[in-house]
Amino acid sequence: MLRTIRATRKQFVAGIHTTPQPDRNPKLPPGKLFINNEWVDASSGQTFTVKNPTNEQVVTELALGDRGDVDMAVAAAKEAFKLRSEWRTMDASHRGYLINKLADFMTRDMSHLTSLEVLECGKPYLATLRGDIQWAIKSFRHFAGYADKNNGVTASVDGNFIAYSRSEPVGVVGSICAWNFATLILSWKLAQLLAAGCTTVVKPSQYSSLATLHVGELIKEAGFPPGVVNIVTGPGKIGSAIVDHNDVDCITFTGSTPVGRDIYRKGSQNMKRLVLELGGKSPNIILRDANVDKAVEHAHFASFHNMGQCCCAGSRTFVHESMYDEFLEKIKHRIAKKKIGDPFDLDVDHGPQMTKEQADIVMRYIEQGKKEGATCEVGGNRIDRPGYFVQPTLFTNVKDNMTIAKEEIFGPVMQLFSYKTIEEVIERANDTEFGLASSVFGSNIDEINTLVQAIRAGSVWVNCYFMITPQAPFGGFKMSGIGREGSSHGMQAFLEMKSVYVKTPTKNS
Repeated sequence: MLRTIRATRKQFVAGIHTTPQPDRNPKLPPGKLFINNEWVDASSGQTFTVKNPTNEQVVTELALGDRGDVDMAVAAAKEAFKLRSEWRTMDASHRGYLINKLADFMTRDMSHLTSLEVLECGKPYLATLRGDIQWAIKSFRHFAGYADKNNGVTASVDGNFIAYSRSEPVGVVGSICAWNFATLILSWKLAQLLAAGCTTVVKPSQYSSLATLHVGELIKEAGFPPGVVNIVTGPGKIGSAIVDHNDVDCITFTGSTPVGRDIYRKGSQNMKRLVLELGGKSPNIILRDANVDKAVEHAHFASFHNMGQCCCAGSRTFVHESMYDEFLEKIKHRIAKKKIGDPFDLDVDHGPQMTKEQADIVMRYIEQGKKEGATCEVGGNRIDRPGYFVQPTLFTNVKDNMTIAKEEIFGPVMQLFSYKTIEEVIERANDTEFGLASSVFGSNIDEINTLVQAIRAGSVWVNCYFMITPQAPFGGFKMSGIGREGSSHGMQAFLEMKSVYVKTPTKNS
């Protein structure tokens, strides 16, 4: 086994420099629910359809869970969390070993996981392999090292007492995941809660369940005890049932702000611990001293990565007036160079929107932008081919109060603005209900530091974009959510702190 683990870790390092070929017809995981380390049918016997967004063809049918299945999954997680269960009595270092072992198997199946995401999500293969999947593996490896480091502290207290604190797992966690980065978002939740010693019921998006179900297979293969991780597939009502369940102690959710607001209201009724990573309308600020060519590439990635389906997409691009005209011509040229097509092709960097519904939403925003007087410089239409393809789109002459400037579009639509001063762009950047991410591109350190401190967002990326690593916390201000994922800050949602006082003998006792 040790030889196998070393081999797979070497494969991971090698995989950074080589490209495993995609599998257009990957072996699909069982189309069932994963409960107690077993594959079971939904209690209703019903299924739902998974479609390929690239060609609109049916990929498979998956079990359609309901509230009864959630009850069964929560009961399994609760049993696995019992005081003298295998999971609770396991050495913390061994929990870390199992998490690392899961990462080893994900490394082995890296191309397979990627192919599953491309098949059901339409994500470009190379970007998913080199980005999502490898970062998911890194997340598990990072938090594997945390498993035996959830230490309390001793305290110097008045009187004849020894006082210390214990850091204990919160209990059963409901993990509700989004569809846009299925495996990566799953890793942000599982890695931390498993390291903390919790158990979980996972609800993947109904649009991106295949890779998550394969991770369920790897959970069992790695040797996690039954009930530690359970997966219930189906629509949004599954998430509601998890949130409402009295035996679920914590909810970690990634998704839209309206759904997050509903979870906040319901979860607060029985004091569940909550981590909500929600929507955004992130500003991307190009300083007057920026290299224009590099700034264009930076802004292009910020707006169009994953077809704009990123909660932290830097779609509000603010360019200093001194370079605005040059920037506009170059960004139009850069967008025109995008290779749109079958995401399994290695030279394609832009695939379809995830669902027909999402493509329709994006098109409604584009039409609204035109109606309100913004100028569509590039794109603005559906692509005439099978699948849910929308042209990468650029708007100019956008006013800050226009719908496309205020609301999260979640699609490939960039809004380009001109600004004069740092004070002006700070006010406009912060003029949003969201506060998830932001970016500054340039070299003037004084202006950069001013913006870093002034922008009200959970992340400020300087001369880079979409850097989310397990070593640093990620989350939002304002309506972009509460709590953090990643780092020791992210661990806190899955831990309870207990204080212990021990009376010591005195001379007269």
